[in-house]
Amino acid sequence: MEYRKMEALSVSPSLLGFGAMRLPQHADKQVDQIRTNQMVETAMRSGITYYDTAYNYHEGKSESILSTALRQFPRESYLLADKLPVWLIEKESDTKHYFEEQLQRLQTDYIDFYLLHSLNAARWENMQRNHVLETCEELRAAGKLRFFGFSFHDDYALFEQILRAHSWDFCQIQLNYMDTELQAGLKGLELAGELGIPVVVMEPVKGGSLARLPEEGYAILQRYGCTDSPATLALRYVASLPQVKVILSGMSDQAQLEENLRVFSPFQPLSATEQQAVAELRQMLDSRVRNGCTGCSYCMPCPQGVNIPRCFQIWNDFAKFGNVAATRSAYYVMMKEAERADRCIGCGKCEAACPQKLPIIADLQQVAAEMPLYRE
Repeated sequence: MEYRKMEALSVSPSLLGFGAMRLPQHADKQVDQIRTNQMVETAMRSGITYYDTAYNYHEGKSESILSTALRQFPRESYLLADKLPVWLIEKESDTKHYFEEQLQRLQTDYIDFYLLHSLNAARWENMQRNHVLETCEELRAAGKLRFFGFSFHDDYALFEQILRAHSWDFCQIQLNYMDTELQAGLKGLELAGELGIPVVVMEPVKGGSLARLPEEGYAILQRYGCTDSPATLALRYVASLPQVKVILSGMSDQAQLEENLRVFSPFQPLSATEQQAVAELRQMLDSRVRNGCTGCSYCMPCPQGVNIPRCFQIWNDFAKFGNVAATRSAYYVMMKEAERADRCIGCGKCEAACPQKLPIIADLQQVAAEMPLYRE
């Protein structure tokens, strides 16, 4: 297992981190504690030292399940990462309330890496309004958390603002070879490096979308002589970036765990030829988009409440990757019903404002027709 030192923190976590968002499940969707225990034991015996969970994972059960699996090992033998559910913070006292509840779920006296979970503009404003950063620093001073950071889902400008607003110990961003310019992206990774802030990466395989490729993708890999699986190639791409200190993988079974362990034990950076293959894969996948929406939001707000950029992002992502599960979750779980494409009445306000001159009305009709095909 490869370990990368976080210089300012004097810790060296395993490059592969164990994410507890997609734990093995029974047929009834309940987490399988026995299989989770077995996976964690394999991970620990194989050198994984970084374990990541959150308040809301697996309907609020992930923290307890992970702590049960880790209980057989000395507390000092692993690093535990958890996240404050920032969307639940309504008053200043809420931060300590949820933190203490998390300690109870985790059956521990302290958390090694504590994050403000999934910051965006509205949540960042709420963190400041309710003095959450100050409260977390008090918890650190009391020895209840060791390192303080945040995870992020918004645009680069906000990422830079947040990164410069506090003396963070670390940060967590979404990054993979398709999302180099999305959210914080490579630019954010470089900024964090300049500021000496260690980076943890989530979604290295883009929620599983990069684990399976269309036929053209496999043809590219074959032409370049790449023998790795698509998932392995995606992991190695992120791990080849030296600023990245931990890569989180949400593994659902023993086979995925063992495949990932092979990637990092020992780790081999991408060769120049493999980098070329990844660049061609990116170009090919980008060419499969259904329309050229850039997410600029000039079409917003829609008088009917349709989230036009998000509808097109989901539509385009499915065209690229064909990931039914991710599409279903994004459109029917994460998106409000009032924001979906079928609410469009064709008023035309969006088309008049679109700088790309996209046929938004017709494309929304296509989204509305296609998305029900992927609903359970």
